[in-house]
Amino acid sequence: MPEGHVIHRLAIVTNEHFAGRPVQVSSPQGRFAESAALLDGRVLAGAEAWGKHLFITFETEQPEHIIHIHLGLIGKLWFEPFAAPRGAVRLRITDGETTADLHGPQTCRLVSVGEQAAQLAKLGPDPIRPDADPEVAWRRVHASNRSIAALLMDQKIAAGVGNIYRAEVLFRHRVSPDAPGRTIDRALWDMIWADLVELMRLGVVDGRIDTVEFAHTPEQMGRSPRVDRHGGEVYVYRRAGMPCHVCGTEIATRVLEGRNLYWCPSCQR
Repeated sequence: MPEGHVIHRLAIVTNEHFAGRPVQVSSPQGRFAESAALLDGRVLAGAEAWGKHLFITFETEQPEHIIHIHLGLIGKLWFEPFAAPRGAVRLRITDGETTADLHGPQTCRLVSVGEQAAQLAKLGPDPIRPDADPEVAWRRVHASNRSIAALLMDQKIAAGVGNIYRAEVLFRHRVSPDAPGRTIDRALWDMIWADLVELMRLGVVDGRIDTVEFAHTPEQMGRSPRVDRHGGEVYVYRRAGMPCHVCGTEIATRVLEGRNLYWCPSCQR
C-alpha cells in the first residue's frame, strides 16, 4: 500500500497538469460513469492529500463534487501523454494532452464537503501537511497500552505513515517495537515526530524512501545499493536475516496485526 508521500506527490502532479482548467472526466471501466458524467467538462479546482487519501475538487454548483480516492493495496494512478485506455480504468481525467488513469482503487467515490470532513475526522495529523498538530498524536500515543509499532500504523495517530516509515523511524531512535505507547516520553515522541516530518517530506521531493545516515550509505560502507521496487536505502525494512548496518546483528521480522514488522534485536532492545 502506498505511503503518504506517494499520495502527496500524486496531488502535486494532479495540480501541475490540471488545476484551474476544464478537464474531461470519464470511466472507461464503467463503475464510476454516473459520477464522472457530473464532472465532465468542469474546472478541476485542485487536489490535496491527507495521509493515504487523495481529494480532487471540481468547480460546480453542488457541494458533492469532490472525488475521494484511496488506492488501497493494488490501486495505481498513472499520468502519461494522451492515449487510449489500457486495462480496467476506473477514472480518467484528461485535458487532451495529459491523461491520469486510475486502476484498481480501494475507494473512488464522489463526496460532499461534509462527507470529506467526516473522513478527515477519522484521521490523525499528517506529518507532511503544514497544518498537522503533533499534540493530537502525542495524546493518543501516551494514553495507549498498545505497542508503539502498532500505534504508528494506526491512521488515527499519524496519517500516511506505513510499514516502511514505521519500521525505519523506530530503528533510527533505537525504540523497541514492543514498547507500549504509554512508556514513550514526550521528548522521545517529539523526536520521532520531527523525524517523520523530515523523512516523509523528503520522500515527496525524491519520490523514494531513504532513511540511512550518510555513514551508512552504500558509498560509505562499500556495499552494493539496495535493490527493491520501493527504492531507497533503509536500515531494517525488508532486510530480515541481513546484518544490521550499525551493529551487524541479523534483522528480525514477525507479523504484527497482519503486517510484517522489521527491527534490529540489538539496537532496539
